[in-house]
Amino acid sequence: MKTRSIPIKLFGFLFILCCLVSGVVAGYAELADRIVAIVNDDVITLSELDEALEPYVRQVREAHYPPGAGREMLFKLRQDILNKMIDEKLTYQETERLHVSVDERDVDQHIEQIKSEHFLTEEELRKSLAAEGYTLEEYRERIKEQMLQVKLINIEVKSKIAVTEKDIRDYYEEHRKDYQGTQRYHLRTILIRVPPSADADQKKAALEEIESIVKDFKSGAAFDELAKQYSQDGTAVAGGDLGLFTLNELSAEFQETVRSMAEGQISPVLQTPKGYQILMLQEIKKIPGKTLKEARIEIHERLYRDLVEEKYKVWLKALRDRSYVKIIQ
Repeated sequence: MKTRSIPIKLFGFLFILCCLVSGVVAGYAELADRIVAIVNDDVITLSELDEALEPYVRQVREAHYPPGAGREMLFKLRQDILNKMIDEKLTYQETERLHVSVDERDVDQHIEQIKSEHFLTEEELRKSLAAEGYTLEEYRERIKEQMLQVKLINIEVKSKIAVTEKDIRDYYEEHRKDYQGTQRYHLRTILIRVPPSADADQKKAALEEIESIVKDFKSGAAFDELAKQYSQDGTAVAGGDLGLFTLNELSAEFQETVRSMAEGQISPVLQTPKGYQILMLQEIKKIPGKTLKEARIEIHERLYRDLVEEKYKVWLKALRDRSYVKIIQ
């Protein structure tokens, strides 16, 4: 949030003063920003909420959802973002109550790290932020607030969590199949789309096109080059590369097809909801299993991460329960 919250009493005094000076008490909506939530002694204003929501509004509009679906999505987004802003207010207030602080040099160092990771000069960072509607100073304040929240969570949540050796052993036994050896399949694809409204002639033309591509492959053409030239899938620019999958990660139809394929082989033409599609099995990678000792660090990190998420939600709910929060529609 870019603006510092205004205590309720002071906000009310300033609001009345503005109205008296202007002489138009009835026109207060034009003089003061509407409050959408009260969080203890702080407020969240409509302009703050709109500013936080704006990037998502743009994405929804650009996606061209049907009007009803778009409105429903934006309504849910508005609720979710407002609740997130309330949580941020509460955690920020808690950092002040507990006198949690962040050294300004640490903030500077964090920003320098961001610049270094993205190969940005300070001027380039300023320009990038300006394109998003932020100044460097506002961004720095935002970074500081995030660092304060992380420090608070470390004190209130992470410091009270412990993962025992028994927890790790129990998890390994319950998920033993996940640590057995497995195979991953490196797949590529070519798709010729068939719109839902396509007539018989369009479907026939699409089928003939993909069958022609199959012939070219069998005649020696490289699959990735054929994908770049003909595929209508989003992976075309990468030569149809879908990545690595276990069989369980694939749809039932693809599982059956891939299971019977050998490396370098292509599938029969498949009719999918998107159109006509072929798969190419580029490689089968055998992933060895892991013993408890080998999996220990991975399991510890997973359990710790899950516990932090669970305990943080409990802590945040307790913080809300003992706070005054009112959403104003």
